[in-house]
Amino acid sequence: MVKSVKPFLMFQGEAEAAMNLYLSLFSGAKIVSINRYGPGEVGAEGSVMQAELSIAGETIMCIDSPVKHEFGFTPAVSLFVDCDDEDELERLASALAEGGGVLMPRANYGFSRQFTWINDRYGVSWQLNLP
Repeated sequence: MVKSVKPFLMFQGEAEAAMNLYLSLFSGAKIVSINRYGPGEVGAEGSVMQAELSIAGETIMCIDSPVKHEFGFTPAVSLFVDCDDEDELERLASALAEGGGVLMPRANYGFSRQFTWINDRYGVSWQLNLP
């Protein structure tokens, strides 16, 4: 029997900075656990070996990959966020788009009152929705 399924975000040296951004933006977000590479281990000392971040009660795993890859994040996989109100959606959209990019500008696309799709500065894709 499957015990759990969690999003897993693989960064290349920016996991902690990304998690700190998300902690600053999402009320109640918290780091559940964080393990770092030590001296002589395969990853850069002090970088994130494995961490769990909780946003709105959902657990997201994060790591700094010790292996350099030619690939990064893709919008084909994104984090979908239902916001409480327009102010929250705008605040999150502005902060997450800073240094990143807007894939779909904020608008009513017919399936919700307001929606926007953003890549943050780390390449993580966010769909922000106001149902």
